[in-house]
Amino acid sequence: MPAFEAVLFDWVGTLIVPKWGPVRSGPGGAHWISGALRALDRDPAGLAGISSALTEAGHRPEVAEGWRGADASPTTYRAAYLRWTDAAGLDRPLADRLYADLADPAAARFATDTAEVLAAVKAAGLRVAVISDIHFDVRPAFAEAGLDGYVDEFVLSYEVGVCKPDPAIFRAALTRLGLRPEQALMVGDRSGHDGAAVEAGLPTLLVPPLTDPAERRLHLVLNACGLSTA
Repeated sequence: MPAFEAVLFDWVGTLIVPKWGPVRSGPGGAHWISGALRALDRDPAGLAGISSALTEAGHRPEVAEGWRGADASPTTYRAAYLRWTDAAGLDRPLADRLYADLADPAAARFATDTAEVLAAVKAAGLRVAVISDIHFDVRPAFAEAGLDGYVDEFVLSYEVGVCKPDPAIFRAALTRLGLRPEQALMVGDRSGHDGAAVEAGLPTLLVPPLTDPAERRLHLVLNACGLSTA
């Protein structure tokens, strides 16, 4: 008998690695910047300087503060993003080119064990929700990967108007699923955001942030749900 009736999954860092890397404190993947430079027909030698400038700007207090709750809407996200890139000294064409990738579902690289774990969860009769602080629709990414059939609900911050760690976003997911907090397991990779689900009464599993799609750690979800990994 499964220990829960549903599993709520975070998206970025839990199920996928995005090609843009960890935005806000600095880009994690050079190919994000190099791709923008190629698209603008600019010298790739400028990559290191741009990366350094973004990283430094990301640590400025006013930039960090601007990101708080930014995913509540596309408008607030865009404003926070431009505050960051302006602080880094990026010109607007480059900032716009980089921004385009931040709303591109095709940039998502799912962990290799995502499909098998979602399939196992659904086969056991559990419901699945994706709950994400995000400023664009992630559904196309799941459809492209053939995973959309495993997800019952998408609870996206820009649609509900509230971001983690506000307990309201977790309650919104529970309401859609028609479940009490103790009936669902929250799975994420950030203690300060996903871990806040405990404030809404949800048992919560934190896994190491995904840095490479080949990393396998979602079997921990099946263990927590009392499901066989055989």
